Amino acid sequence: MTFAHMAAVRQRAESWRALAVRARLRLRARLSPLTVDALFAAAVFVALTAMARRALHDQPWTIVAFTAPMVLPLVWRRRAPFAVFLTMSAVAFAQWIADLRLPADIALLIGLYTVAAHASRQRTWPAIGVLEGGALLAAVRWAPDDRAAETFIGLSAMVVAASVIGINMRGRRAEMALLEERAQRLERERDQQAQLAVAGERSRIAREMHDIVTHNLSVMVALADGAVFAQDRAPERATTAMRQVSTTGRQAITDMRRFLGVLRADEPDALRHPMPAIAQLEPLADQVRAAGLPTLLEVCGDPSAAPAAAQLTVYRLVQEALTNTLKHTPPGTRAAVRVSCGPQEITVDVTDNGPVTEFPTETTGHGLHGMRERAAAYGGELTAGPRPGGGWQVRVVLALNGDEA
Repeated sequence: MTFAHMAAVRQRAESWRALAVRARLRLRARLSPLTVDALFAAAVFVALTAMARRALHDQPWTIVAFTAPMVLPLVWRRRAPFAVFLTMSAVAFAQWIADLRLPADIALLIGLYTVAAHASRQRTWPAIGVLEGGALLAAVRWAPDDRAAETFIGLSAMVVAASVIGINMRGRRAEMALLEERAQRLERERDQQAQLAVAGERSRIAREMHDIVTHNLSVMVALADGAVFAQDRAPERATTAMRQVSTTGRQAITDMRRFLGVLRADEPDALRHPMPAIAQLEPLADQVRAAGLPTLLEVCGDPSAAPAAAQLTVYRLVQEALTNTLKHTPPGTRAAVRVSCGPQEITVDVTDNGPVTEFPTETTGHGLHGMRERAAAYGGELTAGPRPGGGWQVRVVLALNGDEA
């Protein structure tokens, strides 16, 4: 036989085995456990009566009278295994009293296996003791005088085998139940982690959109107001302001499209508007200057060594702080931004000289709360409050020596 032929035979055998397993699973799915046990008991009854066909021919009603009550309790073997075993043992003891040797006694091994597989250990050991006692009685009465010990040992071996198989099956069932419970727990934890991830992503999207939209709209509103006031006295300044409004609007659209992942790499805006970073703080300062907030920007150290995510965080923090200053301070207010880049941390200070009473200490939106979340992502803590000499200060220190939280 060639290797190819052997492989084909093995493949066909595996296919038939797979079909048999699927058929068995479908049968179990369609039939209830009680129905399966009833069919099993009927099969056992037919097999045992066939084994006793010679005695059945001589004493048919006697054989049926002892075999039926021995096998019938197997219908409820998984519902009440210990009670079924005791019932079968009582029938076997009556058979022993009547001095009838029947193949139906084999059903006791099935009952013992069921007790060991489905009942507790406290019920298994008494069942083993009862069946061992029955084996001793059977050996004493029916074994030849010189082979009583051998008969008892043989029967005891069958008792031990049925017990061990049942106990192992119970252990496998408990292990499978434990694995199934663990799988369900892991599935629940996975769903919870997915929900937390979705909530975190929604919070991040809301925070980013808040920073993008709020800042650009605040700048556009300030520029539009300035253009309205300047249209009669200095039309050229009004025109410049409106052009700046158009530029700011395009910038907002580009930022939102980039953030939402719809900006194509071949678009011109993809090159003219890179991902916001520390290097883009100067254009940001120009925006707020054009909106009417004189801003001084100072960047110390080399920001190129900082991760891109940390630079984006710095940009958003400065953007939000300047937006708040632009919205909550009167004309004539000045702002200052200082960013210190070190190998281990980045320090951001945003100050202004506006009246403290007009700047909110808390917010119900994504302003200061979003800034604190951004700072916490790098192990930093944001402080915002009035300055000792007047005005408002926002300060945060971002740690770069650890992973982003």
